[in-house]
Amino acid sequence: MEQRRLGRTGLRVSRLGLGTLTWGRDTDEHEAAEQLKAFVDAGGTLVDTADVYADGGAEYLLSRLTDGLIPRSELVIATKAGALPGSPRHDASRGHLLNALDASLRRLGTDHVDLWQVHAYDPATPTEETLHALDLAVASGRARYAGVCQYSGWQLAKSAAWQHASPGRTPLAAVQLEYSLLQRGIEREALPAALDAGVGLLACSPLGRGVLTGKYRHGVPAESRGAAPHPAGSVQPYLGETSRRIVDALATAADGLASTPLKVALAWVRDRPGVSAALLGARTAAQLQSSLSVEALTLPGEIRAALDDVSAPVHRYPDQGWTELS
Repeated sequence: MEQRRLGRTGLRVSRLGLGTLTWGRDTDEHEAAEQLKAFVDAGGTLVDTADVYADGGAEYLLSRLTDGLIPRSELVIATKAGALPGSPRHDASRGHLLNALDASLRRLGTDHVDLWQVHAYDPATPTEETLHALDLAVASGRARYAGVCQYSGWQLAKSAAWQHASPGRTPLAAVQLEYSLLQRGIEREALPAALDAGVGLLACSPLGRGVLTGKYRHGVPAESRGAAPHPAGSVQPYLGETSRRIVDALATAADGLASTPLKVALAWVRDRPGVSAALLGARTAAQLQSSLSVEALTLPGEIRAALDDVSAPVHRYPDQGWTELS
């Protein structure tokens, strides 16, 4: 699998990353082991987790697998801090973040993580305090690189500029944001901010929360995420008429390439400008294998252009100038 630099840093990551959101919850240790082995066998290195996934269970499960199945040295481990379990609020204060990092290291059974990320912007904490926690984590060796998640364009630009303002601060290496043919909103401000600042994009939900696999074209399958009580709300926004048009075009493109909608959608995200890695989420090893097979696919220019057109987001003022209202 191709390895890419993470932003303007020297850290190299596989262009497909393994997400662990379901580990310790919907994915047991046996399935997690099968996923990790398949991922590493395919040349993958980047594994993304968080302190709140399964209330720390995902990190603990990863530590068990690096203890016996896959050597820690073969992985680029990324984790997050700042989210509060069961609450829409976040705490990105220096004290909370650094305590959370120490707890993550204990669960992961390692003395450092390769990438440490703030899970979301916290308006109640001064930005410079949050960023100072990243500086301290890297200076102490507990994290090699630092990044942020779910930041808007102005939040990312402000944070990146602050870190570049004085020598000794830790430049942001990555920003993790949702990006797919069904969700291109980051192209308005967040992605240009990342490109300008040299921050690598980790694209999460590259399959549009499962909708871009095509499995919802003729209804909601009983075993799908859209039918489950807890995650159904995250899928529903992507089941409208606009999404159907995009998924139909995706299926047509896949037929023309003798491929699948899943592979075409994933290849589209993986090779977008600014993307360092697309993060794969799967409940089973079989699902993951389907995604990993995208490595053999590169989209022809005309297919990519057609998908760009059908999924183009609406950008009006100020992106397209000002038109006088009549």
